[in-house]
Amino acid sequence: MPEAQPGRFLLRQAEMSLAGLGLVLAAMACGPAADSTGDAAAEPQPSLSPQAAAALGERFQAELDAAWAQAQDTDENFPGATAAFILPDGSVQGFATGESDMDDDVPMTPDLRMPSGSIGKTYVAAVALQLAMTGEVDLDTPVSTWLGDEEWLSRVPNHADLTLRNLLSHTAGMIQPYFEDPDFAARLAEFFSDPDAYMTPEQFIAEAVLDAEPLFPAGEGYHYSDVHYTLAGLAIEAATGRDYYDLLDEMFLDPFGLDLTLPADRRDLPGLSQGYAHASVRLFDTPLEIVVDGQLVVHPLQEWTGGGVVNNPQALVRWAKLLYEGDAIEGDDLPDLFRIGFPTDDSKPHLGYGLGVAVAEGEHGLTYGHGGFFPGYNSLVTYYADHGVAVAIQINSDDSRMGDHLPKLADLVIEALASAGQ
Repeated sequence: MPEAQPGRFLLRQAEMSLAGLGLVLAAMACGPAADSTGDAAAEPQPSLSPQAAAALGERFQAELDAAWAQAQDTDENFPGATAAFILPDGSVQGFATGESDMDDDVPMTPDLRMPSGSIGKTYVAAVALQLAMTGEVDLDTPVSTWLGDEEWLSRVPNHADLTLRNLLSHTAGMIQPYFEDPDFAARLAEFFSDPDAYMTPEQFIAEAVLDAEPLFPAGEGYHYSDVHYTLAGLAIEAATGRDYYDLLDEMFLDPFGLDLTLPADRRDLPGLSQGYAHASVRLFDTPLEIVVDGQLVVHPLQEWTGGGVVNNPQALVRWAKLLYEGDAIEGDDLPDLFRIGFPTDDSKPHLGYGLGVAVAEGEHGLTYGHGGFFPGYNSLVTYYADHGVAVAIQINSDDSRMGDHLPKLADLVIEALASAGQ
């Protein structure tokens, strides 16, 4: 394996000072703040001095390179990675390590995209919550209100009682077929033998859960399943008469300039890193290399609203800060996002899964975030609520241990802020 590429971190506008960059990105991400009189408040001060921000970038890059180097001596599949952090003032730094393409020794670069798997659920939940705030949907109305004319709905577990809130909080009582049903995995392998083939949402539901017994009554348990979000996507489109990806673009991607995030609606998505599907080869008999001649060999529309976007850590940390600080969604119902559908710890009922968000507590306090798996790729983004920062990592292998790496990167960011008195 080649050596890591130390020091290759990228500021999005390298010609600008770090302080100036922080102010520009903060304005792009959040807009002007307002004080109690309604006047625009002063622009946020930089979280770190230019020198401290540069030093943090060097430490962050060194830790990312060290994680890559250590993985080469273990059984972890870690060809390369992109990573990023965002500071309280909105300034972003992006990084890369290792290789994008191992066969051709192509280095990973900070702006490359990768499918971000189930992190896409954060956007679906945000779309649904925004629609609820404008009165176009009601999260607690049975989905039969919009899907009742579909003949297959009566064969869906808990069909009479399902609400959008059940689906978005994974309290609807359906299995996760990708990993829990070997027969489904075998059927999916047949689709993956043709790069242009994928199950439509209706086919996916039919193959995965029709006529199955529910795991529990709707709202009385938690079980993670992509089927929930596929049903939510169908309900959103039926309620609005709009295409989900159009809603996503118009509500979030375009207004906030999240240009490194794209709907995963075709195989020829620009700027993709190669991906290595070690886990998916075993699960679904996919090819090992996921990009051939610039195209994914697994059609991303198989995910749709179960994931459904390609991403980059620089965009992910901006999205996390926008979403979890309340700047992405217009209205006063942001607490709905964090309301736990079914607590995973009875002693801490505020922890668990909200609407497309995992709410947890750790060394640095309360965190909001999500992980994602797609054949050939792993992704993770975490927002640290007590510190106003987010960190994200994407690895171009679906058999990596990103959950071991992100906390160490976050430690560096939070320690730098603490040293600066933030």
